[in-house]
Amino acid sequence: MHVQAGLRSANKHTEEKYVTRPEDDDLPYEEEIIRNPYSVKCWMRYIEFKQNGAKSTLNMIYERALKELPGSYKLWYNYLRERRKQVKGKCITEPSYEEINNCHERALVFMHKMPRIWLDYCQFLVSQCKITRSRQTFDRALRALPVTQHPRIWPLYLRFVRNLPLPETAIRVYRRYLKLSPENTEEYIDYLRSVGRLDEAAVRLAAVVNDESFVSKEGKSNYQLWHELCDLISQNPDKVTSLNVGAIIRGGLTRFTDQLGKLWCSLADYYIRSGHFEKARDVYEEAILTVVTVRDFTQVFDSYAQFEESMIAAKMETTAEMGKDEDEDIDMELRLARFEQLIARRPLLLNSVLLRQNPHNVHEWHKRVKLYEGNPRQIINTYTEAVQTVDPMKATGKPHSLWVSFAKFYEENEQLDDARTIFEKATKVNYKQVDDLSAVWCEYGEMELRHENYEQALRILRKATAIPSKKAEYFDASEPVQNRVYKSLKVWSMLADLEESLGTFKSTKAVYDRIIDLRIATPQIIINYAMFLEEHNYFEESFKAYERGIALFRWPNVYDIWNTYLTKFIDRYGGKKLERARDLFEQALDGCPAKFAKTIYLLYAKLEEGYGLARHAMAVYERATQAVEAEERHQMFNIYIKRAAEIYGVTYTRAIYQKAIEVLPDEHARDMCLRFADMESKLGEIDRARAIYSYCSQICDPRVTANFWQTWKEFEIRHGNEDTIREMLRIKRSVQATYNTQVNFMFVFSCENDTSRSELAELSKQANPDEIDIDDEDEDEDDENQGPEEVQLEQKSVPTAVFGGLKDD
Repeated sequence: MHVQAGLRSANKHTEEKYVTRPEDDDLPYEEEIIRNPYSVKCWMRYIEFKQNGAKSTLNMIYERALKELPGSYKLWYNYLRERRKQVKGKCITEPSYEEINNCHERALVFMHKMPRIWLDYCQFLVSQCKITRSRQTFDRALRALPVTQHPRIWPLYLRFVRNLPLPETAIRVYRRYLKLSPENTEEYIDYLRSVGRLDEAAVRLAAVVNDESFVSKEGKSNYQLWHELCDLISQNPDKVTSLNVGAIIRGGLTRFTDQLGKLWCSLADYYIRSGHFEKARDVYEEAILTVVTVRDFTQVFDSYAQFEESMIAAKMETTAEMGKDEDEDIDMELRLARFEQLIARRPLLLNSVLLRQNPHNVHEWHKRVKLYEGNPRQIINTYTEAVQTVDPMKATGKPHSLWVSFAKFYEENEQLDDARTIFEKATKVNYKQVDDLSAVWCEYGEMELRHENYEQALRILRKATAIPSKKAEYFDASEPVQNRVYKSLKVWSMLADLEESLGTFKSTKAVYDRIIDLRIATPQIIINYAMFLEEHNYFEESFKAYERGIALFRWPNVYDIWNTYLTKFIDRYGGKKLERARDLFEQALDGCPAKFAKTIYLLYAKLEEGYGLARHAMAVYERATQAVEAEERHQMFNIYIKRAAEIYGVTYTRAIYQKAIEVLPDEHARDMCLRFADMESKLGEIDRARAIYSYCSQICDPRVTANFWQTWKEFEIRHGNEDTIREMLRIKRSVQATYNTQVNFMFVFSCENDTSRSELAELSKQANPDEIDIDDEDEDEDDENQGPEEVQLEQKSVPTAVFGGLKDD
């Protein structure tokens, strides 16, 4: 009632103040208003007409309009805006400001559901620095407006309270605001940190971190929020009192296992800032003994080392200021010793981290033993822990090497009984691979050999190769390795070597026979066995060993056995058992791959040359040219030709040359043709040689094989005449035209014709030792009249190579 009475008195006062006499230009508007007093448009036209007039007159018109239409939002909004513009730039202490405030209050009697009016009024009050009245007005606006309109009021309200030097007021406003919009908690936390209210900021941040449904508006992950909380509470231990810092950070350690390093450092930092230095050390020690990644370890260790350095530096400063004291010196030495020990422990601590990552890492266990070098007790403890921890089925590396190194450690310290005990235990471990157990037995035997306990070494390996009560296949993973090691070639090979050196002939032979019976022998084992028998003059037994090996293997594995067997057989018997040797060679060549045929064929031919028949040797060579690989065929033909010439003479090689030219590729066929033609020319068979050149020319492109054409040219210079040279040039043009398919044949012919003439003229000038001098026809007639003249023929001896090795001495 009192507010309404006050508003009525204010309206009456305003009316009295703005009562003026209308001008003549206003009459049309006044008349229109008299006719339509409740038309907003009429009043707005009148107001627009008087916009540039006196402000008092304009305000009077607004007041008259609002008296008739007090519920018009448009009139109130424009009137209030006009009144605020009128005081813009004036001092806030002028009375006109209060008059405008009263206008806003009168407007809100009718416009209390309009958020724009409230916002403008609140902003106007804030600009007047009326703190309490502004806060009360904001609260009235929130009470008057529906809750759906509150998001329009809160931003201005919060900006107002944040700018106030009254944190308590802002905090109370924020608490009310967060009940409506809890998703904006981060904004409140930032404000709390800015005003130093860190305890409540930590509490709010802890609540956010524990709320799984919370979604950060700034895009932060739960871990980032947790890390902010840890930094906040660890760096401000004296201001954050409402939270259990240790429990919170340790909760993070169980929650974020991939970021342990930062969390441990935060916990230690909290105790350091709290002044609990010993507790901080305990945290660092616990951290470096529990982290499982190198990254976390590096973070914690670096922070730990930096903490110790800072403690030493602080102590040195204090000592410098206070002066030296005996207790202070002892304390300083203690700090330095602690820091040095920490640095010295780093490799061992890092090794512990890697072993926590993978306790079955054999390589890291070996590294750990090396780190304890010079400390026998720790080495023994480490080996003991290693062999108990490492699971052979999960091991990375060779688990048996730990047992072997453990035994060697005792051996190096001359404790053979302890070393034997370790080896005995090692042989009972269920390894993943048979090779691991085999290596243990072999190392056990080698240890006894190093100490000259030969009988003991033999006994150990015989025990390793003994047939178990339950036999199993070598690769049967379902059976323990102890039931499969009797088929380990590694152990048998060492036993065979020991038997050869230390045992008897009978025991050694029994070992080799057993290896073959178990079908675990390799070609090298067969060869070793045969060599062993040969050394003891058991030649036939040696050959039987080769035969047994041949029965075990197939090509190509049997190649070494055959090669050794055949060589040894020839060396032993020569030609005494020729038929048996031939049978062996035929067996070897049956199914022999082309890759290995060359060696065996050459050995076979050598046998026939040395102890058999020449024709048999030639037959072997001929078979070899067909059986070897294509790359070796040319070389085989060369050997065949050379041997045939040496045995039968060069004339025997004609058929071989012809066969080689037919089957060899062009590159090698050209070489054969040149050699064939050269041989014929040396035998005086010029026509044969010319025919070979002519045949070979068909596979000789003049652009590529200039050497061939030069050789033929030199041959014709020595043995030919003008007609044969013309024929050679014609063939050359023909071959070139055949190869040069992209060039016009007639163009080539014309060019080559001119070239051939010049070449022919040049060749005719060169002396031909075999040329026959023919005189003119007149001279011929005179010679005919005189009668025939005796022709002197040059006598030339037949080359010795023609007769080969069959020529009589």
